Amino acid sequence: MGPLRNTYHLFLLLITFGIVAVHGQEEVEWSPDFRFTWNDFKGKVPAGSGAAATTASGISYDFSTYYEHGEMKVDFNVYAYFYPTKSWYKPDISNDVTLLHEQLHFDITELYARKLREKLDNATFTDNIKEEVRKMYKATIRQLNDFQNKYDSETNYSRNLPVQERWVKEIGEALKK
Repeated sequence: MGPLRNTYHLFLLLITFGIVAVHGQEEVEWSPDFRFTWNDFKGKVPAGSGAAATTASGISYDFSTYYEHGEMKVDFNVYAYFYPTKSWYKPDISNDVTLLHEQLHFDITELYARKLREKLDNATFTDNIKEEVRKMYKATIRQLNDFQNKYDSETNYSRNLPVQERWVKEIGEALKK
């Protein structure tokens, strides 16, 4: 008989600057080969928005536990996703720099998915694993939101080109690790 498994599946979605659940949503998993085109942005522009574009991206995870020789083992998956139908842009004020800025939002989401994977990999869990994982996830999301805000602030939403270029380089290097 195989090991006893308890499975917990939690699907949580981060949309930049807020958390919401989206069911039946089209999603694209982060990949080093996937680069945005404006055709990927399929959402409706909200009335009155001053932004040129918005990238909806998020982190989701699932995990399962089982016991082997009396010791609890944990299997987990963490993913960074882009949500095309929740992402939008204004063609009249968006350009290639704007698109690159939006790509970096998704790349930053992947960096924080990696941070969560590392936290989970290095954690020691108790029987309260569901709550412990949830706390790690929430802390990672708070850090991600803060970092996304810092990125927008420092680059002035892509308008400060030298700073935008620095961020492109730094995030690119971080993704190579």
